[in-house]
Amino acid sequence: MTETVAETGSDTRNGVQVIARAAAIMRLLAAAPEGLNFSELAVKVGLPRTTVHRICRALEQEGLVASDPEHARMHLGPELLRMAATSRRDLSSLIGPILERLSQELNETVDLGVLDGSDALYLAQYPAPSRVLMAMARVGGRIPAHCTSTGKALLAYLPAEELRRRLPAQLHLPAREVYIGRDELLQELEDVRHTGLSFDREEHHLGICAVSVTITDVDGRVAAITVPMPATRFYEDQDKVAAALIAARDEAQARIDGE
Repeated sequence: MTETVAETGSDTRNGVQVIARAAAIMRLLAAAPEGLNFSELAVKVGLPRTTVHRICRALEQEGLVASDPEHARMHLGPELLRMAATSRRDLSSLIGPILERLSQELNETVDLGVLDGSDALYLAQYPAPSRVLMAMARVGGRIPAHCTSTGKALLAYLPAEELRRRLPAQLHLPAREVYIGRDELLQELEDVRHTGLSFDREEHHLGICAVSVTITDVDGRVAAITVPMPATRFYEDQDKVAAALIAARDEAQARIDGE
């Protein structure tokens, strides 16, 4: 009996350890929109490469991570998206046809994202039908909210006290390699509240801009619709893109409110 109890306790500890390691790997992938290879994951999580490979393959079978054979990198998988969508009454399914049509109209990628802590979390993506994919993030990926149009559109809905709690006094803009003060962002968010539009003008990725609007689901939670695009096209077409995005937002919100 003693031996059986000891074995059971050992199995439990091993199971908990595997879950903890898998969770650590998924957190690392969530923080790396460009993905990570096995060697990078092994270094960051502090495990042998063979162990990381075994855990990733098990997670991949469950759809929790996905491999990118072309670049030999791992990303968060589609099952996490389905879980997130279900928790939001499958918002992406409800308004997906509208966002697909917007992508076709503009011939640009369209993203759907929500705020998760201080990050923009991407729930769905509708690639441009005849362009090379031009996106700042993959589905399931996270990017700091303060330097994306998705994130700024969502941050604008938070009370000032909450913004000051979530955001540090100095905010890094990766593409520009500069810092801005939190008060500068708060002023920009005030403009977002008035216009309904938020912009990323080469703040997170050099050469990529984006514009976003927000919708509110039946539970009162806010999501952002975003069009990312190369800076050259954006500066030429931003008024056209913004107008199409507002029209799609109004149609999507009407569909949500009618459910």
